[in-house]
Amino acid sequence: MGRAAWLVVVVALLAFDLPADAADPMPRPGGLPPGVLSKAERGFLEKHWRRAIPPQGPAPARFSSIERSLQPEACGACHPVQFGDWQASLHSKSMGPGVAGQLVEMARREPAAARSCSRCHAPAAEQRPELVDARGVLANPDFDPTLQSRGVICASCHVRGYEHFGPPRRDGSTASRAPRGTFPHDGVTRTAAFLRAEFCASCHQFGADGLSLNGKPLENTYEEWRRSPAARRGLQCQNCHMPDRRHLWRGIHNADMVRSGVKITVRADRARYRAGDLVRATLAIATPRVGHAFPTYVTPQVLVRAELVDAHGQPVAGSVEERVIARQVPLDLSREISDTPIPPGGRFTLDYARRLEAVGLKLRVTVTVLPDEFYTRFFEALLAAGAGEGEAQIREALEATRRSAYTLYLKELPLT
Repeated sequence: MGRAAWLVVVVALLAFDLPADAADPMPRPGGLPPGVLSKAERGFLEKHWRRAIPPQGPAPARFSSIERSLQPEACGACHPVQFGDWQASLHSKSMGPGVAGQLVEMARREPAAARSCSRCHAPAAEQRPELVDARGVLANPDFDPTLQSRGVICASCHVRGYEHFGPPRRDGSTASRAPRGTFPHDGVTRTAAFLRAEFCASCHQFGADGLSLNGKPLENTYEEWRRSPAARRGLQCQNCHMPDRRHLWRGIHNADMVRSGVKITVRADRARYRAGDLVRATLAIATPRVGHAFPTYVTPQVLVRAELVDAHGQPVAGSVEERVIARQVPLDLSREISDTPIPPGGRFTLDYARRLEAVGLKLRVTVTVLPDEFYTRFFEALLAAGAGEGEAQIREALEATRRSAYTLYLKELPLT
């Protein structure tokens, strides 16, 4: 893959194909069900996620140094649980070596594309060395290089113009219980918008101008949720990915999280077989507690494998059947190869049939999750083409993608 080609891939995967200052980040390809968002909530979200997030500006003179700071550690001084969760989350790593390594070369060759990546991967204005306004591209006087690699920081979601925002209290109330000036950083403005799936949509759904393949946006997670049984039951992204308001955002990379959302069963048509019998078995994967396609987006892959194994655990030749559950695309994102993710609340089945040639065999069924399958291929191709000054970071990212794979399910059924 040539350098020009991989730049196109980077822009599509990282920059979300959003215009530099999109005025309407809320995706509305088919309209929202009535009653999901109040007028106030929609107005808040459209202002809150205006592209790009503007600089905070001057802090109130009475603010202490910790109140002025946008460092996550400053927030952690009073919110240690949330800070600890964030440190362990992928949000804190959204400007990790895989992204940063690509931006080294992209910033020189495609600076506009490089700037667009930060809209979701490091969205606070103080994380960007340059700003874009009507005058063009300007050096950012508020740029803080210590924030640049911190990813989606607390302020990305919670601070605008040094005003702090958050969800209602657990009892649903939003009003301040004392004069705002008596609280650290003048308290917090509370809105139920923080509890809505639409709060996440700005970075987890391509808009009308984003890259689409086969008539579907490349990133379509919010729309998958919007049409899901979970949405009809009133469940939001936060119910699963921020349970009890934890800031962990666990997803496909976390095996326990995935196991909590799926149900996997394997059944043979009878308990025991003899040599020469035809074995029939069915593997089923249901997604009763997954609120979007499984897996969502084009980067992960789920590999289902069924095979006969002998007494030493070795596969019997010719007995392997595999299925890929994924939205598969080539590295140049030119087309959709397949689209086999399980719909939310849906079901996948693999019907297996093989004749037993000997006794002592077992049926082994394995479900493997490769959260970063696309990125593994992409980083390998990028290194082969020449990753430039970001090569060391790309190699680090490649190894991380290889380590991310895990076995979701493994079962062996004795057959004889």
